[in-house]
Amino acid sequence: MEPIENSVADSEIQVFNLADLWDERPVTELDISTFLVEGLMLKEKPFREEVDEHDWSQYDDEHVALYCSTDAIIPTWGYMLIASKLKEVSASTTLGREEDLRREYYVEALNTVDWSAYEDRPVVVKGCGSEVVPEMAYLRATQKLQAVARKLMYGEPCSSVPLWRRPQEDKPTPDTNAVGVKKPDLPSPGS
Repeated sequence: MEPIENSVADSEIQVFNLADLWDERPVTELDISTFLVEGLMLKEKPFREEVDEHDWSQYDDEHVALYCSTDAIIPTWGYMLIASKLKEVSASTTLGREEDLRREYYVEALNTVDWSAYEDRPVVVKGCGSEVVPEMAYLRATQKLQAVARKLMYGEPCSSVPLWRRPQEDKPTPDTNAVGVKKPDLPSPGS
């Protein structure tokens, strides 16, 4: 009896899993209305006292999303003061709710990916099941991958949905890279 071959594992398909970019740190939403007088007014002296007395160590190595649950008007410096305290302990801080923090995190994470591993390759963007990854990250990853990949799919390698394929006329030639940019003419060795 012949061994069963895994044609997916043996293929040239690259899997890009956005969930792998998440650092697994917890996200905390910090409602700053608790620092306000009656939850509605920011008075500088009491606000600064609340900020100074707050135990900031509880956010150690967490992502913190700052928001205000009341209709209070918060001057920009109020958020800045709290952000300055969180800088020493938190993994990251943003203005908004948890979903805002995740979107911001993924924008930054996708800007640091080395996309050359996907150059001129068929790529499956792994989907289905990650509650961590915001939908916007899938859109951004699609745009980044279209600049380098030959073909783009969504799902799992064994059952993916085709999304995009580079037109044949845009296929890289030996003197261009995967995004169609002409490679510079370099002097030959010894010249």
